[in-house]
Amino acid sequence: MREAMFIKKNADKWKKYQHEPSEHPDETAERFITLMDDLAYAKTFYPRSKATKWINGLASSVYQNIYRNKKEKYARILNFWKYELPLTFKKHHRTFLFTTIIFILFVAIGYFSSAHNPGFVRGVMGDRYVDMTEENIAKGDPFGVYKDNNPFGMFIRIAFNNIYVAFLTFIGGFTMGIFTIKQLWSNGIMLGCFEQMFFANGLGIKSVLVIWVHGTIEIASIIIAGAAGFILANGILFPGTYRRLDSFKQGAKDAAKVLICLIPFFIVAAFLESYITHLMSETYDRTSNGGLPVWASILILAASFFLIIWYFVVWPIKLHNRGFFLKKDSIVSRLHNDDA
Repeated sequence: MREAMFIKKNADKWKKYQHEPSEHPDETAERFITLMDDLAYAKTFYPRSKATKWINGLASSVYQNIYRNKKEKYARILNFWKYELPLTFKKHHRTFLFTTIIFILFVAIGYFSSAHNPGFVRGVMGDRYVDMTEENIAKGDPFGVYKDNNPFGMFIRIAFNNIYVAFLTFIGGFTMGIFTIKQLWSNGIMLGCFEQMFFANGLGIKSVLVIWVHGTIEIASIIIAGAAGFILANGILFPGTYRRLDSFKQGAKDAAKVLICLIPFFIVAAFLESYITHLMSETYDRTSNGGLPVWASILILAASFFLIIWYFVVWPIKLHNRGFFLKKDSIVSRLHNDDA
């Protein structure tokens, strides 16, 4: 094919690619393949032509667009976890503190109510569960409830249940926080009753070393989900200087960010409960010679506690003290007045 005919045949297409950038990934990829075919043909038959240089420039532009967008996508995800989410949480640290305090209060109520009224724990946990726990304690396998012949099935059930509970706690914000408090009350009372059963039987420390292997992240995540519900409720009840609708939108956006971040934490907690807590329960089973050493439990407990405190408390404060703040969902430095 003569060069003039080649250019006439493809010029309109090249002009379109040059002046009408595509936003659709599939179309962008198709354009890149087409340009590479044209470039290969042009380099073969018209290596010194201006058309060849033109096609090469277009192909380079599309290539850079593909990989620049990919890089920005990954950078956006990194910035969300490293800056945006911690700074969002810093904005609501008081709400988190309030949620933590009332949850601890509910746990204390459950614990001391069970200690002074043995019938209280049965009313909360149910006769069947209490009888099963007492039977396990009597036969020397106090944490047998965490044993399952299908750990993966247990992992799936626990992960979905935890995410479901967190979602309900978050949705409670639409009821002005009333249902959120109810969820925190229910979980706090159950936790208090549960721990009291073991402490009353001289298994308190052992229960901490077994149950809190997964419970540290799981319970912290429930508290944070409660904070998300209260963030949503605050946006409705206390608009401040904003219009109530704008306050609600901002509160809903912040609460959704907090809720989304909990999904990986719940998955980790479910994994620990299904696989690691199962092994730790065998450590205190008189009929078993297996299990994990106590130091492994202490290490996991310490790492889990450090992760929660660092990411949700210490790191947001550090970012704030360094002059970072949120502005229209982008991270801005007060000191340099540019995007971080």
